[in-house]
Amino acid sequence: MNSCHIWKMLGGLWDMDLNDIYQQIILEHSKSKKNKHEIKDFDFEEPGHNPSCGDEITIQLKLSDDKKSIEDIAFTGVGCAISQASASIMCDLLRGKSLEEARQLCETFIGMIRREITDEDILDTLDDALALRNISNMPARVKCAILAWRTLNDIINEKNQKIPV
Repeated sequence: MNSCHIWKMLGGLWDMDLNDIYQQIILEHSKSKKNKHEIKDFDFEEPGHNPSCGDEITIQLKLSDDKKSIEDIAFTGVGCAISQASASIMCDLLRGKSLEEARQLCETFIGMIRREITDEDILDTLDDALALRNISNMPARVKCAILAWRTLNDIINEKNQKIPV
């Protein structure tokens, strides 16, 4: 259970509201180095660039021995706090997931940010990535938030002949 779900269950017993919790998650992930590193012996690497603001990331992916799930995922690069937090949250969420689950979660996240997916049951699968939900209200930041997710989706979709899903 993630911090977003715990907060919803508590129903606002603390002085912080849900937006404060979300801001804290974004701040922690934007500064964290846990997922920001290179992976030794990665299977796939894909650069991503946001020409609107200059964010640049590279996603590296290490697959499980059977090539059906994500053993490890990390990113490197530079960008705004939103792009860095989003990439870090994505890594935490997708590590250990099957490639099909990862594809679905990428599509769900991008759909949430673009306001195309609003069903709470579907969005709950995003765990801490829900912290970025209100980015959809800031059009200039939408591309920042989806950069890592779009880049990983490119790895899965464009190289699917190499990745048996």
